[in-house]
Amino acid sequence: MLLAADVGNTQTVLGLYEGAELRDHWRLATEAHRTGDELAALFGRFFEPAALDGICLSATVPRLIREYELLAARWMRAPLLVVGPGTRTGMPIRYDDPREVGPDRIVNAVAAKERHGAPAIVVDFGTSTNFDVVSAEGEYVGGVLAPGIEISMDALFARAARLIGVDFAAPPSVIGKTTAMGLQSGLVYGFAGQVDGIVERVREELGAEAPAVATGGLAELIAPHSRTIARVDPFLTLEGLRIVWERNTA
Repeated sequence: MLLAADVGNTQTVLGLYEGAELRDHWRLATEAHRTGDELAALFGRFFEPAALDGICLSATVPRLIREYELLAARWMRAPLLVVGPGTRTGMPIRYDDPREVGPDRIVNAVAAKERHGAPAIVVDFGTSTNFDVVSAEGEYVGGVLAPGIEISMDALFARAARLIGVDFAAPPSVIGKTTAMGLQSGLVYGFAGQVDGIVERVREELGAEAPAVATGGLAELIAPHSRTIARVDPFLTLEGLRIVWERNTA
């Protein structure tokens, strides 16, 4: 079996694959201080490490890459593929410096092309909201980075003493009748409007009505209120890791 691991700045998403089938998945808080031994103890609660045939890793926290290398060598005794410069993805990267592109963005683009066709726009709701663009020719041509939903709301609460934290949920109406409803409206409709504005401008530059595919932890919250998001694919990044693994081990 393959362990696909997407280590983001805030959360880590794990997927356990048997062939092309996602057998199980988990979402954990990313803790940059964890050691490989601690990761082994944690992951051992979810699956049997000895059952793994390999690990495909996308990590935006550089310190943890070394710990995953230790995890793979000492505890799982399985080959580890760290997605980065030089990894075979099957997708040309049309970026001024390809080394600047996060591995999660590349695997998202790879999966979007394979699962939804090209052109495509991936909207990934993570620590930042990433827009990644695949051309009609199936090339990664760049994207847009915007502040993420959670960090934007945390910054607002930290700077405005009278505002309170709210559940991330859609309010019953756009016009809020309470402070909490007003904050929820700004969150949901504000970010939905941001997505629509950016996607429409990207489509203008592409000269194509590229479908927008949403993924990430809060995609299900925003997508129903967006005009441009065509579908939600919650496991897009994990699928991209699986595809890249196969292209490097076949």
